[in-house]
Amino acid sequence: MGAADIVPGVSGGSIALITGIYEKLLDSIKSIDTDALRLLFKGQFAAFWDHINGKFLLTLFAGILFSIFSMSRAITYLMDEHPIPLWSFFCGLIIISAIIILRDIKNWNVGVILCLLVGIVFAYWVTGLPPTTSPDAVWFTFLAGVIAITAMILPGISGSFLLLILGQYERVLQAVNDRDILTLGLFALGCVVGLLSFSRLISWFLKKYHAMTLAFLSGIMLGSINKIWPWKEVISYRMSSSGVQKPFITENILPQDYMAVTGEESLILYAVLAFSFGILLVLGIERTAYYIKRK
Repeated sequence: MGAADIVPGVSGGSIALITGIYEKLLDSIKSIDTDALRLLFKGQFAAFWDHINGKFLLTLFAGILFSIFSMSRAITYLMDEHPIPLWSFFCGLIIISAIIILRDIKNWNVGVILCLLVGIVFAYWVTGLPPTTSPDAVWFTFLAGVIAITAMILPGISGSFLLLILGQYERVLQAVNDRDILTLGLFALGCVVGLLSFSRLISWFLKKYHAMTLAFLSGIMLGSINKIWPWKEVISYRMSSSGVQKPFITENILPQDYMAVTGEESLILYAVLAFSFGILLVLGIERTAYYIKRK
């Protein structure tokens, strides 16, 4: 999940869904409630830890942080130097994951199919939105935190991409560099509120409308391919906080048109190999999880 969160356009929630810990993650976050706070304030730390499934959350978030710090350079290098194989890998990973999730839906009906289509259209629409100019008000920084953190729970949509759409990406990065405690505090508060509230909403839908919710989430993953399509034409650039020019608005193009438009090789063979590796990786994870559950 940490490695995925580094890449704008790829969601850590997708990885949670792929690895089969999605519902456990939602339930663990949802358990941080008034009962948990009561146990904490009474000093019953062991009971509090058990109540929120602390061992699972600590292990998960430690893994996310470890991955962010240890793999950020490698992911950044691949994004800059080998973008087509990297995006192809994530395309294979996401497509096969969505297929596996949809395969587990036993009761197909009109509602399930409709939810799948709505998820695809919704993600395609969101990932095609142009960045906007947002207000500088403090309330909007809080709102940006609420919206961006949903990417951790909602598969297929990246938190960094949502910040770009909201026009808050550079502001948050600048706040980190400037040690702007007020801005970071408001953003973090928004993240906490969004995480605790949205996890309850998705968990409720999974319990009440399990098949339709899985279809919707799978649709979001499939629709997000619009953002991570490997072959793109850069329409405009933005200046990053470090003064480096980065692609800002892009347009998807076909592999056979890539060289004519960009003057660069389309690297179809490398893309196919990376795509296949993404598929094999997910199938390997699924098979491993199956044998672990049997034991």
